[in-house]
Amino acid sequence: MKKVTPFFFCLLFAIGISFASGQVSPEEKAALVDLYNSTNGPEWNTSWDLEAPANTWKGIEVQDGHVTGITLFMNNLNGVLPESIGNLKHLTTLNLAFNQITGVLPKDIVKLEKLKVLRLEMNRIKGAIPTEVGNFQELEIFSMFNNFLSGPIPESFGELKNLKELNLSSNNLKGIIPSSIGKLSKLEALGLFENMLEGQIPSEIGNLVQLKELVLSNNRLGGEIPAEFGQLASLQILQLQNNRFDSFNALQAMDSKQFLVFDTDDKSLSPKFKEINIDRTRMADTKFEDENENE
Repeated sequence: MKKVTPFFFCLLFAIGISFASGQVSPEEKAALVDLYNSTNGPEWNTSWDLEAPANTWKGIEVQDGHVTGITLFMNNLNGVLPESIGNLKHLTTLNLAFNQITGVLPKDIVKLEKLKVLRLEMNRIKGAIPTEVGNFQELEIFSMFNNFLSGPIPESFGELKNLKELNLSSNNLKGIIPSSIGKLSKLEALGLFENMLEGQIPSEIGNLVQLKELVLSNNRLGGEIPAEFGQLASLQILQLQNNRFDSFNALQAMDSKQFLVFDTDDKSLSPKFKEINIDRTRMADTKFEDENENE
């Protein structure tokens, strides 16, 4: 019979410690603690017991020894996001919406290449959206409405082939709507309401055949509405008011009976709405609604 070596016992002990600590590596646990400390964790609505296993902390999801989800929606986080958040490389959901997060987006956040859901809406985040946002190849939801973001919308958003919802409404974004947005073949909702965007709507928007909600109100957009809008066969919510368009002639060719919400500055356009359940329209108040804090 072979003898069991001391090394084997040490290995079993280390594995036992790993399971006891919530199966989270020291690097990932340190990143969580950094988040806790940098956002005034003791004052959160529901705080963490840092002596307890990480998988018992509110809003933390752990799978196979890695942190895969952080959901701290409306939990009174107050402070900045730490750079070490980029060490959570297995993260698929980051939902810190409706808090008081300040500062700029950490540059290492773009290292979260497995991220599918990024919700940071209703915070106080400022600065530019990183040009490396195209690294989020798995991303399906990018929502940062009601912050203080500035600068242009990066062209690299067009690289997010899995994106279904993009909401940058109520920020201080400037420049044009990049034509690369037209590459997002799975996009269902686009919200750019209440920024300082200018220029013409790119004709490539017409490629978004899955698009159901388009809110561009309260900007400085001008010129003609692209004729390609007629290709938006799935569109149900369209809001264009408070811009500087020359005319809305291109909208006359659209099938107005499909609309749930239709709002422009041209009162001569009076589409017949289909019957709706207003509770099912996420942008009925000209902004996306955060329907599910756990999404």
